[in-house]
Amino acid sequence: MKFLHTSDWHIGRTFHTHSTLDHFELVAGAMADTVREHGVDVVVVAGDVFDSAVPSAEAYEVLERTLRALRQTGAKVILTSGNHDSATRLGFQSEWAAEAGVHVLTRHDRLDIPVTLDDETGPVHFYGIPYLEPSLIRHHYPEAQLRSHEQALAFAMDRIRDDLAARPGRSVVLSHCFAVNVGVSESGDAVVGAGATDVERDITSGGLDLVPLRVFDGPDYVALGHIHSRAALSERVRYSGAPLHYSFAEGSRVRGGWLVELDAAGLAATTWVDFPVPRPLRELTGTLGDLLDDPSLAEYEGHWIKAIVTDQARPLDGMRKLQQRFPHCVALEYRPSVVNDAGSESYAERLTEKTDQQIVTGFVEFVRNGAGPSDFESRLVTETLGAVLVPQ
Repeated sequence: MKFLHTSDWHIGRTFHTHSTLDHFELVAGAMADTVREHGVDVVVVAGDVFDSAVPSAEAYEVLERTLRALRQTGAKVILTSGNHDSATRLGFQSEWAAEAGVHVLTRHDRLDIPVTLDDETGPVHFYGIPYLEPSLIRHHYPEAQLRSHEQALAFAMDRIRDDLAARPGRSVVLSHCFAVNVGVSESGDAVVGAGATDVERDITSGGLDLVPLRVFDGPDYVALGHIHSRAALSERVRYSGAPLHYSFAEGSRVRGGWLVELDAAGLAATTWVDFPVPRPLRELTGTLGDLLDDPSLAEYEGHWIKAIVTDQARPLDGMRKLQQRFPHCVALEYRPSVVNDAGSESYAERLTEKTDQQIVTGFVEFVRNGAGPSDFESRLVTETLGAVLVPQ
């Protein structure tokens, strides 16, 4: 059996206020082509199908068209909810969707009831663990201590392993969480929890509730979602990442999914497949004049652009000017190449025994990182002070 591991579709998410629905549909079409080309039997989505708990009508329509395109290839679809989804909304009418080959697994009380699909070597059991927020589920299970994601996922996996013990066949688990492993990564992929860190001793780090790899012992493959970069915690536990870039920090990371093959004994192979990038991301650094005039930047005129402007004085109307050359410039950061050293003097000390003209000049130098007023500005300041100051 072959299945395509994806996650974090985030349908409806905007990129710096710009809709990404059209871009997602382009990638979804490529996803369907991949499924058809490789004879994929199942597409799995490990959480965050939508970007919002209350998706727009347009987002629902995009999901509907995507699922239709995937089903028209002959593949089944199995998806579960992430922290951005409303499990209730996403799971609405899931019983009837299953009749059409789309299995939506969002209920914590049914996470140990698999979707079982057969190939020529026997059954494969797909279990979906929705995003388990401990504070929202612990009252359902008073017999268990559920105060962290590690405890919640361990509780879920114990239920799944108990169910698997009574079922012959292979197994796949979908889960949406922040899992970590120490020292295991795949060359070129994102490193998750690599190196000896405090995470080994304190599993909560930087406000993130982390889940150790050992929690997922047992299944033949674990399809994870939650981080937006591909990563391999082990041969059988992987993140696929998001199909689109949703921030400039992700710009250098590949987009795609894992093509996973199971044979009679379990996991046989994993292969990465790339998805197209509808509009690449690029950070450009330089003075405003350089960014506007440099001919070597012409190849980026169709990209999403974050401009880092290094002029010593903040340019006026910089975004408008940049968008005349780069229509998809959506972020502008002012980062002067030379930063004026204000010294150790307090503001009051800097004003001591200064004329009004010197005070204004010093203020302009301070806010412009050392660049004082122009001749015209100096004359204007002199005229203005002369008009408003009355001799004592």
